[in-house]
Amino acid sequence: MKDNFSRQSAQYAKYRPGYPKELFDFILAHAPGRDIAWDCGTGNGQTAKQLAAHFHKVIATDISEGQLREGQKANNIFYSLQTAEQTNFTENYFDLVTVSQALHWFKLDRFYAEVKRVTKAGGWIAVWTYNLPFISPEIDEWIRVKLYQDILGNYWDYERKMVDEKYASIPFPFEEILCPVFNLRFEWTPEELTGYINTWSALQKFVSANSFNPVSTLKEQIQPLWTGEKMKINFPVYMRMGKVLK
Repeated sequence: MKDNFSRQSAQYAKYRPGYPKELFDFILAHAPGRDIAWDCGTGNGQTAKQLAAHFHKVIATDISEGQLREGQKANNIFYSLQTAEQTNFTENYFDLVTVSQALHWFKLDRFYAEVKRVTKAGGWIAVWTYNLPFISPEIDEWIRVKLYQDILGNYWDYERKMVDEKYASIPFPFEEILCPVFNLRFEWTPEELTGYINTWSALQKFVSANSFNPVSTLKEQIQPLWTGEKMKINFPVYMRMGKVLK
């Protein structure tokens, strides 16, 4: 598991979007257990906080101390510095395992073996990802082609390809069910959009290597295309979910 986000932990907590209620409603409709959930690769605990409203206990793990320090608080969330592939949890412990926007960083074979070890018989796993936002054709062109591909293309880790492919290409050795596409919808200012883009791992690598931030240029280019103080933003969210077989 890679740690690409410790340096921008505070910005990540401020600008990374949470996940839609409909996604959790879908998970809860299929996964009946409500005792203990494991949110793996929790980051700053966005998913853990939403799970905490439904589970007796949520264990949220990450390899980034910086991210865990920014973790969203609830009395029944317990943060732990652990890898995805090897934990100190007992066998048959969890009713549900979730991974939001982090599975592509894991060593999948080892993580899946750990999921099968620590999940109860009949427990579930749900993993999801989102890629680039949709705003308007002109702004999308700037973000998707000029920034994401042309400027940052060589700075993305190879694992990013799994996100580009909407997790459809990853192995998933569970009793899988068909999941709908969910949507994250917001109304953002240009500052909120560029704040989010500044959390990208490739952007941070580019800044370290080149000593300047191309997002300032992006902001100048999209400002004339921005209609109103805020514009509607949509991130499609792609999920895979299945029952853990013993």
